[in-house]
Amino acid sequence: MRGGRRRVRKILQSFTSRLIGFLKQGITPEKLALTLALGAALGTVPMLGTTTILCTLAAFAFGLNLAAIQLINGIVYPLQLILIIPFLRAGAWLFRTRDFTFTLSQLFGLVHAGVWHAITTLWTATVHALAVWLIAAGVSSTILYFALRVILKRLWRETRASDAAPRLASESR
Repeated sequence: MRGGRRRVRKILQSFTSRLIGFLKQGITPEKLALTLALGAALGTVPMLGTTTILCTLAAFAFGLNLAAIQLINGIVYPLQLILIIPFLRAGAWLFRTRDFTFTLSQLFGLVHAGVWHAITTLWTATVHALAVWLIAAGVSSTILYFALRVILKRLWRETRASDAAPRLASESR
């Protein structure tokens, strides 16, 4: 149990140090919060193979840090796999179509058998899942943005204060 906690703590420290690195590069806390929120939202789109290009387009469109948005995209990839079936089922429920009964391994089997066949087979279900994702992503990314903005502003102030302290000490000598 303790080994697991240490591993999680180490991962969180590594992630926090990367965020601090982005802040030290001159990215504002607001831009970084937007980058993280959009990366998390776009990284969970219920369409396999589209998240990298979507995150890249968002980075260029909104002037966001490409490395940071792709980092988050990679981090949330397991979440995309976990959520794809619930999004497809929720889309079927929302639009009152037949219940979506595929499993994740069956989806991968469809893609493996032929991408075009998978697209034509799943087109309607995917469009319905995207509608559900738009609602969920809109709400969750807004909440995430505002929460991260507060956290990152605090982290930014602490980083600036800790960077200024050694400078002030050396200037006073």
